[in-house]
Amino acid sequence: MSEILKARNLTKIYSLGGLFSRTKITAVDRISFSIQPAEIFTLAGESGCGKTTTARMILGFEYPTAGELLYEDQNLVELRDKKAWFKKVQAVFQNPFETFNPLRKVEDYFFETIQNFHLDKNERETEELIEEKLQAVGLSLCDIAGKYPGELSGGQLQRASIARSLLTNPSLLIADEPVSMVDASLRMSVVNLFRKMCDSFQVSVIYITHDLATAYYISDRIAIMFRGHIVETGPVDQVLENPKHPYTKLLIESIPQPDPQIPEKAAIQFLEEKEEYLRKGCKFSGRCPEVMEICKQQVPEDTSLDGTVVKCHLYQK
Repeated sequence: MSEILKARNLTKIYSLGGLFSRTKITAVDRISFSIQPAEIFTLAGESGCGKTTTARMILGFEYPTAGELLYEDQNLVELRDKKAWFKKVQAVFQNPFETFNPLRKVEDYFFETIQNFHLDKNERETEELIEEKLQAVGLSLCDIAGKYPGELSGGQLQRASIARSLLTNPSLLIADEPVSMVDASLRMSVVNLFRKMCDSFQVSVIYITHDLATAYYISDRIAIMFRGHIVETGPVDQVLENPKHPYTKLLIESIPQPDPQIPEKAAIQFLEEKEEYLRKGCKFSGRCPEVMEICKQQVPEDTSLDGTVVKCHLYQK
């Protein structure tokens, strides 16, 4: 089965303090992964780990400093027909109230998308297409007709955002923290939509989140990111049920337990991003409970282990 998207040694470097600054941060550091057809691949990690920067490069909002992004063996950086690419890849962002202009009716975005990508044939077929995509997320054209974003709930607006992204029949959907601004009672209904997109429309999803609970629920594979590196990747049940990297273990331990009889673990410690990004060797060495001297000097290589890939000196010969 051929991959939808491949990243090879993808790298993004920013200069702090301006273009000619000598201080540079590698926000994404030589990461590699692939997306299979009709699968949900999750990029997970704390804020500032590089997952959103990765998404922005895939969407063309940022250009890689080095490495390759390949879609069906085409280098996206060299792709001339950007409009054709945006027809194949769509995005759902964190805050639906920022996705939609509060002064424009929600339905206008649907008709505008159809017009921009030349999908319309006549008025009846246009409305049928919009209705089909809205029905797929549990809405109808009547639910949004004549309404402004403020007249819909956050859950309704996020579902409308997902429906709009499906109008072009994309093969890849990038969902960046899509439920973090939605009420807890509605989160699972929105998350379930992404699984439905895979099963019903054969859409692959890159799900970006810091929430391991929802990641475990819907993902096929997961990549744990920390300060620009993918530190552990593999099937989601293998990574989250049998974690290898100390950072993955720490993330899982920091999840609050619903059982009051279980002692509360210490919350994950957040350090200044710049300090860890500029650290020599393993970026996690400053707070790793199993740190060794080599960790402070040398970036570990990727090691295949029990169906996962781990970037850690603990598992290198």
